[in-house]
Amino acid sequence: MPEFPFIASTKAHFRSHCATALLMGGLAWGTLAHAADDNRVIVLDSGEAQLSLIDEASRTVVGTEPTGKEPHHLMITPDGKSLIVADSVSNDLMFLDPHTGKVQRRVEGIEDPYQLGFSPDHKWFVTAGLRLDRVDIYSYNGQDVTLVKRIPLAKTPSHITFASDNKTVFVTLQDTGEVAAIDLPTQTVLWKLHIGDTPAGLWMTPGDKYLLVGMTGEDDVAVVDWHNRTLVKKIQTGRGAHNFRNLDDGKHVAVTNRVESTISILDYTTLTKVADITGLRPGPDDMELSADKRYLWVTFRFAKHVGIIDLTTRKLIDTIAVGRSPHGIYFANSAPVYAPNPD
Repeated sequence: MPEFPFIASTKAHFRSHCATALLMGGLAWGTLAHAADDNRVIVLDSGEAQLSLIDEASRTVVGTEPTGKEPHHLMITPDGKSLIVADSVSNDLMFLDPHTGKVQRRVEGIEDPYQLGFSPDHKWFVTAGLRLDRVDIYSYNGQDVTLVKRIPLAKTPSHITFASDNKTVFVTLQDTGEVAAIDLPTQTVLWKLHIGDTPAGLWMTPGDKYLLVGMTGEDDVAVVDWHNRTLVKKIQTGRGAHNFRNLDDGKHVAVTNRVESTISILDYTTLTKVADITGLRPGPDDMELSADKRYLWVTFRFAKHVGIIDLTTRKLIDTIAVGRSPHGIYFANSAPVYAPNPD
């Protein structure tokens, strides 16, 4: 979703010993202190064109770095050597060293990369252009991204996920209330399915059985049998159901409710809600799981904070002040292996 507060329209994821001054692509980069380990969390402050670097252990911001305009989402490359930050308004990608924070390179001419993702086989790199109403498909050889096809997809394509067979990418179309399926080998739209008001986040259940869709204009998660192109059911969660994070316990996935300011826990084996996490700051959005799977970190888009939830008690135990409109979040100590189901 765009960085503007959702209340205005319910339809609308470092190892160095020195501070480094960076200059790349004509932009002056500030200094940033890095510890000799990977105990870092990166948060994209999309409203301030910067990233915040947080020390995970002390839960304090230890530095910031400029980015391009409106960095919303990020993703580790399949080889784990680069962290890609997508600057949607600057129309470029920043490649960072995920362990040192140094800018490795910039790739310009990537228009409106609001959301991004690699296919499970790493052959395809896909971006969703929310403001340009299209999806761009690139080939990827481990270094270069080369445009293969631009596909018009009105209106406001936002979140994406892939089938494990590497043939299909799914995209939500927020303003038309649809999910679209695109065939990657032929770069053609296979089908669209209308599922309700303002679909956003996507998550594929294990075995590729169902697509779960956060219905940001509603108070539920849509369950889609994509093989048969049917809406199976809707799971009531909270107002503004938006984005997902697998809790890696073989049973549960979390979904943020941006308007309700809660997080719901779903049992994806029974397709039911089992709990709600309340007492949060406004606008919970993207989430990431600590390496020990005990803590769930969440960005609060409307509160300029990151929250830390103890999954044992399912309570918010700490908050960290960051920049305006925090969105994407990444843990440097996460395993550098590409997951085909990005959140």
